[in-house]
Amino acid sequence: MDNKKNKRRGKINLWAGRTSTVFSITLVLFVFGLLLFVEYHSYKATHTVQERIAYQVNLKPDASEEEALALLEDLKDLDYVKNADYISKDEAVRLFSEDIEEDIMDVTDGENPLYATIMVTLNASNSSKQMTESRERFEEDVDEYAIVDNVSYQENMVNDLSVIFYKLSWFLVVFVVLLLIVSVALISTTIKIAINNNRYTIQTMSMVGAKMSFITRPFLWRSLLYGFLGALFALVMMFGAIYVFNKQFHLAIFHPRYFNGYIVLVVAVFLVGMTISFIATYFSVHAHLRNRDQFN
Repeated sequence: MDNKKNKRRGKINLWAGRTSTVFSITLVLFVFGLLLFVEYHSYKATHTVQERIAYQVNLKPDASEEEALALLEDLKDLDYVKNADYISKDEAVRLFSEDIEEDIMDVTDGENPLYATIMVTLNASNSSKQMTESRERFEEDVDEYAIVDNVSYQENMVNDLSVIFYKLSWFLVVFVVLLLIVSVALISTTIKIAINNNRYTIQTMSMVGAKMSFITRPFLWRSLLYGFLGALFALVMMFGAIYVFNKQFHLAIFHPRYFNGYIVLVVAVFLVGMTISFIATYFSVHAHLRNRDQFN
């Protein structure tokens, strides 16, 4: 009876250790995955806002349409320009009249007071400094054309948005790195406890002359399984929570344009979970083998 109880207790402890290990990995990877998700959408939002900022190249009154179209083609060829559209004087009148819901030509007695313009958007950059350099370079290049009067844009809004988004992005990057460090420590501790429950098995195998690679192999394979299961459960929880959040607030989080990023996120979570679990197990088993005197 005592032997049966001991075996039953041993099995319970064994499964409890395995469950707690997978559970710990799951919780850590769940938070890690959410942070990656927020960082990814912060990055996409930053780029989207950057590429929607319109820079208005105002042309001089005497600029001909041929000169304007030639300038348009030159701007499109610039490597930092995403898109450029020419707006003629007549088109400018139409757009302005639609905005004020009144025909401006009636107010000006048939005289067109507006000038032709070229609306330009720039490619997004990965840092506020790069974006500022692209903007300054664009203004310098455009000023070389005699038909250009000036370049106008909402400078304060551009600067404020750049600072806000980049500070948020770097904050999340730092937070993810710190979480990874904590994750390594937490998962390592959990796995060390699980390995400690098998210390007598490790000691016995070592005493009968088993090689280190033979002893560690089953533990390492099991660690990969723990990491895989932890990542799988974490991703199910994460995307379940995101689905509920998306449904509640009617967001476009599951738009196909994000799928490539989500694939990278899923792969990253699996790799992090399995790698941390593998490394923690490797060093834990080797620590026991190097310190055989601790087994009594």
